[in-house]
Amino acid sequence: MGNRHRDPSTETARRISDLLRAPAGAVDLRGVDARATPGFEGGKAGAAERRPALAARLSTLQEQLYAEGRHGSARSVLLVLQGMDTSGKGGTVRHVVGQVDPGGVHAASFGPPTAEELRHGFLWRVRRRLPAPGQLGVFDRSHYEDVVAARVRGTVDRRTWSRRYAAINRFEAELTARGTRIVKCFLHISAAEQRERLLARLDDPDKHWKFDPADLDDRERWEEYLVAYGEAIERCSTDAAPWYIVPADRKWYRNHAVTQLLIEQLEELSLRWPEGSFDVAEQRERLLALP
Repeated sequence: MGNRHRDPSTETARRISDLLRAPAGAVDLRGVDARATPGFEGGKAGAAERRPALAARLSTLQEQLYAEGRHGSARSVLLVLQGMDTSGKGGTVRHVVGQVDPGGVHAASFGPPTAEELRHGFLWRVRRRLPAPGQLGVFDRSHYEDVVAARVRGTVDRRTWSRRYAAINRFEAELTARGTRIVKCFLHISAAEQRERLLARLDDPDKHWKFDPADLDDRERWEEYLVAYGEAIERCSTDAAPWYIVPADRKWYRNHAVTQLLIEQLEELSLRWPEGSFDVAEQRERLLALP
């Protein structure tokens, strides 16, 4: 990952889905440049110029997905957002998913499991929040907390979390077979950028509600989290549900990249507007005859 071995002159012609897809084999997130902007050379101003056109395209595709769902299609899209604290999961929901009609969106956020959820298998609560046909589903954190946070914090033993990779792969293969396109994004920020974002929360009383002292507990385990995320990406990036590593130090690039990813994934579905089941000319004539 990063721009170290890429020719910038050829990057713009490649799909961002290809540029950001996690590599096969071991994933070492420590070698990924969180300030990189793969596939885009225009900077923040250039991204702002492109935003209206991308927003319009994303909105149209989402509406087509919703329309198909209303007419019997089983297809849906699930955007999974993972990342360290302050990586911008909520910001991505606001600035990317916020560009489409909320009526076709189903968003879910997953914190520590409740007492009821702990009485079930770890995928139980996730299955209950999946998008319906025609919907764009969004997970702010997800079932990957159960192989990352649970692992690092020691809430389950190694045998338990290590067996969950296979369960996740089966689960995601099942979803894909039922018609759900899964788009998994790891929002990758640097330790230096997280420090600045946490300081900004502490220095602004209006942002204190967003600060949790537990965030510093997790920051102390930064390297452990990078290893855990790297292994989860390695073990669960499949053809059915690949992982995408999105450099997220630059918020404008993060939003641009996830927007473009969604557009490319939706375009691969070859969505079409459903045909009407009525005689257009007849209904037009009837409408014009009404007062």
